[in-house]
Amino acid sequence: MEDLTPNPANSPPLTPLTFLERAAIVYGDSHSILYDRTSFTWSQTHRRCLQLASSLTSLGLGRGHVISVLSPNTTSMYELHFAIPMCGAILNNLNLRLNPHTLSVLLRHSESKLVFVHSHSLSLILLALSNFPITTPRPSLVLITDDADAITRSPVIDTYEDLIRKGNPNFKWVQPNSEWDPITLNYTSGTTSSPKGVVQSHRATFIMTLDSLIDWCVPKQPVYLWTLPMFHSNGWTFPWGIAAAGGTNICARKIDAPTIYRLIESHNVTHMCAAPVVLNMLLTRTEPVKNPVHVLTGGSPPPAAILTRAEELGFRVSHGYGMTETLGVVVSCAWKKEWDKFPSTERARFKARQGVRTVAMTEVDVVDPTTGISVKRDGVTPGEIVFRGSCVMLGYLKDIEGTKRCIRNNWLYTGDVGVMHGDGYLEIKDRSKDVIISGGENLSSVEVESVLYGHPAVNEVAVVARPDEFWGETPCAFVMLKEGLVAPPSEKELVEFCRERLPHFMVPKTVVFKEALPKTSTGKIQKHVLRMNAKAMGSLVAPPPAIPSRM
Repeated sequence: MEDLTPNPANSPPLTPLTFLERAAIVYGDSHSILYDRTSFTWSQTHRRCLQLASSLTSLGLGRGHVISVLSPNTTSMYELHFAIPMCGAILNNLNLRLNPHTLSVLLRHSESKLVFVHSHSLSLILLALSNFPITTPRPSLVLITDDADAITRSPVIDTYEDLIRKGNPNFKWVQPNSEWDPITLNYTSGTTSSPKGVVQSHRATFIMTLDSLIDWCVPKQPVYLWTLPMFHSNGWTFPWGIAAAGGTNICARKIDAPTIYRLIESHNVTHMCAAPVVLNMLLTRTEPVKNPVHVLTGGSPPPAAILTRAEELGFRVSHGYGMTETLGVVVSCAWKKEWDKFPSTERARFKARQGVRTVAMTEVDVVDPTTGISVKRDGVTPGEIVFRGSCVMLGYLKDIEGTKRCIRNNWLYTGDVGVMHGDGYLEIKDRSKDVIISGGENLSSVEVESVLYGHPAVNEVAVVARPDEFWGETPCAFVMLKEGLVAPPSEKELVEFCRERLPHFMVPKTVVFKEALPKTSTGKIQKHVLRMNAKAMGSLVAPPPAIPSRM
């Protein structure tokens, strides 16, 4: 047979930017974005992004340049996911709740040329820029606001809408030279003086976007509520995905339970993504939503009690697992029809497992971190979760050694501890740094937390290691109780509750009640803060005279 191998040089590179072009053709008159009193159609969003990309090009910005964004979920934040790459530049979303010092470090590390900043974060970015050394060039600023006073007080070159007005609506956007060209730069949460900037390609983003739509069974023209911050791993690819599906983006600058329920009911929301802490926040309501809302949650495994309650309120929860280094959800709990026959508590237990690889991820495994050999598929033997596939990052910016430590033999080592069940479904047990080693036994803080979440008085909980002179470490539970309890449980009552449901060595030896647990801007509980608190508490007891049974 003749050689039919295509010439890659003649093939247009894969890029998620083409999703917007198609949306303007197929869904041109349909709503693309609803934000406060602002609304746009897909043809308008397409034109606005072209005009903005045109203006950025006229400013001398293009291939290889990093353009940063510091904004909540607004119309502008959504459009910039297309407009910045359309001029050939690399999109860098910044976490809204970072302090000025950290922002300064990230802007210098990325060599950002321009920052789009929402007016509510203007003082924050100005403080960050004031930390720049005199000899280091500072990025220019573009203000996202209609506040004229803010404009006169700030060293901006333009406002967001100014740039759009100046741009050419017939601009020929800049296609990547290669689909492996970078499209985004995301800094992982917890960044300090040693930034970990994850670089993703057009190809990975294109594949990951379609993969997310397929795996979540997103239909055409969904109504998507932005409860997940777009700065968090680019909203798990759904800025591009909702364009591909011709859906409607419902944006809100601030998210709380009353706002979420109001937007769900006023716009007939069909889909939303939420960290488990946001899901938990919605469970205070007693009345179910009128129409089912599909919720994709990730991060730490949602406790069975939360999943059960969410179902009662009309939320159809899908559970997934991913990380910034994979851009989105690459493991999901693919549901089997036969599981519908089980009681709700058993269904929730199945749903709490992370599941199997999505169709676009080539391989997922749980391995011995030293040998790289797969662990037994018995649901018990722990190992490190690893990934291999085109959705894995290109690497860490300016960190060859860090990339080599993370990616070994083409496998991405996640640092997460999990087990593989006999049916091939993965279940996370802990972050490797969160595993508690008590008396030589490894115990999962996640398992202990899941039990405590089953107590009707517990709102949020985090379990960490507390130093122990004899056992080495013992479980310490930090608990936030629900409001309005007539008879709050005591420490002893919660310990007894766990003792009835866990092996004795896994039962918390300490319970600390707190009004609130420390969280990151994306809603993740900051266990490193609680670990320091537990360490400061010192050893619980003096060494016992003899070693008792640990069963």
